[in-house]
Amino acid sequence: MRALLVTAAAGALAVAGLTAIPNASAADNPFERGPAPSAASIAAVRGPFATSQATVSSRSADGFGGGTIYFPTSTSSGTFGAVAIAPGFTASRSSMAWLGPRLASQGFVVFNIDTITRSDQPASRGRQLLAALDFLVQRSTVRDRVDPDRLAVIGHSMGGGGALEAAQARPTLQAAIPMTPWNLTRNWSGLEVPTLIIGAENDSIASVRTHSKPFFGSFPSDLDKAYLELNGASHFAPNISNTTIASFSISWLKRFVDDDLRYEQFLCPPPQPDRQISEYRDSCPHSA
Repeated sequence: MRALLVTAAAGALAVAGLTAIPNASAADNPFERGPAPSAASIAAVRGPFATSQATVSSRSADGFGGGTIYFPTSTSSGTFGAVAIAPGFTASRSSMAWLGPRLASQGFVVFNIDTITRSDQPASRGRQLLAALDFLVQRSTVRDRVDPDRLAVIGHSMGGGGALEAAQARPTLQAAIPMTPWNLTRNWSGLEVPTLIIGAENDSIASVRTHSKPFFGSFPSDLDKAYLELNGASHFAPNISNTTIASFSISWLKRFVDDDLRYEQFLCPPPQPDRQISEYRDSCPHSA
């Protein structure tokens, strides 16, 4: 299992301008993309890569409802890891559109999808996330930019429950980030994919007491995992541009999709609660 090694790292993300500890093994990691990070760079609205986008119509899609692909325009760095994003119950991809270009500009191909119907349940949304990744790798116009071995899923609400379903169904995924996830299944003890759960303290739809925390508590003890709870936030916090969500999502994807050790410092040791974070748990240090 991929280990999340611990550095003597930065704590709260609010420490702007903190320079990352260079990765001594950078030359040995062919997946690193972009310059050495800092707290300011992961909090920025746009990263170092210029991006473009392409639309996939529902008629072209197979097993999901179409969507928008955001991708780095330059191919000089080689291929990129990719992530599919699913919206929540009754929502369209517009509800998560803020996150697509933000992640793509950090060096990922991002597929922000619509579901087949807006009432699709988590299990269906999980299958649709996987279908979208398959489309991205096999049929999309940017397939030559995607590394098929470095894929991840993100979802909000029932889409977050779908991200858990996708990760459980396909353990070869490199990362999963369920955001204020909703799912009737509480036990995820079979999960093998490094997973960051983002919960919201004041969520009245998928309360952290009945959803995010039990999900996290059921994860295997040796799984690379983290639980981030947004201070004072509602269920719909992931639908609005949010620096804390973006910063931790970027760091998690960089660490586990790109195997980039330079981003460990933003995950471990756990940041202290502050105005943005009411609780944070992480399994670091991890076993090798």
